[in-house]
Amino acid sequence: MDKPLSEILRPLTLSDFIGQEHLLTKGKPIQSMIEKKKIYSMILWGPPGCGKTTLARLVAKSVEGIYVPFSAVTNGVKEVREIISQAKQRKEFFKEMTVLFIDEIHRFNKSQQDAFLPAVEDGTITLIGATTENPGFEINAPLISRSHVYVLKPLEDKDILKILKKAITHYPSHKFELGAIKHIVKYANGDARSALNAVELATSIAKLVSVKVAEEALQQKSIYYDKKGDSHYDTISAFIKSMRGSKPDATLHYLARMLKAGEDPMFIARRMVIFASEDVGNASPTAIVLANSTMQAVHMVGMPEAQIILAQCATYLATAKKSTASYDGINSALQDLEQKKLEPIPLHLRNASNKVTKEQGYGNNHVRYPWKAEKEGKKVEQEYMPNNLKGKKYYKIDWK
Repeated sequence: MDKPLSEILRPLTLSDFIGQEHLLTKGKPIQSMIEKKKIYSMILWGPPGCGKTTLARLVAKSVEGIYVPFSAVTNGVKEVREIISQAKQRKEFFKEMTVLFIDEIHRFNKSQQDAFLPAVEDGTITLIGATTENPGFEINAPLISRSHVYVLKPLEDKDILKILKKAITHYPSHKFELGAIKHIVKYANGDARSALNAVELATSIAKLVSVKVAEEALQQKSIYYDKKGDSHYDTISAFIKSMRGSKPDATLHYLARMLKAGEDPMFIARRMVIFASEDVGNASPTAIVLANSTMQAVHMVGMPEAQIILAQCATYLATAKKSTASYDGINSALQDLEQKKLEPIPLHLRNASNKVTKEQGYGNNHVRYPWKAEKEGKKVEQEYMPNNLKGKKYYKIDWK
């Protein structure tokens, strides 16, 4: 078999395409575009193995356009300009549409993306970009404004199962145990390419594809987690929100996802130090001590044992009493600095460091230890705020 199985099974018609019903069923955006035979530039955003490349080919085929595949990994702006030049000639002399498909378009920096913006604007090319990264961060705003952004989802297990049923027909001399198929479906994690690669490898290992063979072929669950991309931010966000919601089980789930995907344990530890102060605060003042100790211990011990330390701290923070009093207080104080007049510090609070300042009244009548004076029965009325902020409350205890 010369071609990879994933290429052999790549759908040739839209009716063979599996998944992405939210875009491809009757009345949905891409389906409607294809039916009208009028397509627009678009960005296909989704995880690996969800069908971005296949969908781009089928869209181009539906309008009988000249499909030009292009990889941002192996090619540069020079090649883009050559393609645009050819597209202009094709359009002028043969009235043919050029559909330029750029895989991993996020690999182009924003100045490089400018190279094909004019050709998109004047209709020389119809651009279809595929990316696993959030287009809002990685694609030029002018290009985004001239394109439709479509979000592709990871394939559902039922979709992966349909694809595998087609796949095993290409191996008539092999037998597949049901448990093996279920294992591949489960651990493909919505990635059709990963599932097909597992089938292909499994058939090279044995004629009878058992669960054990499937496990050997797949090795382990392929977790899509780009440490510089959306998945990174989404997972750490879910981790923080689970601790904030006092859900230790969800906290451990997202911690495990990050560790399994190879996240830097020190990054996790640093975030917990911030959380201990921002979200737990003085409701459980030992939280910041534990979080800081965790960060130091993780640094000294390293993985894999560091995961135990991280889990201990994360579950403590998740189950601790919560308070944002300090966090809210400093933000409110900073906001007043921006919005209100900065009035002088009261004289009695100022530092009387020399004769001149003393003569100006610095430090006059200041009671250094009010609590001692009050214990002695003296009444202390001493203002600490500037005049325009008298009575202002920043620190409001919000726990019992």
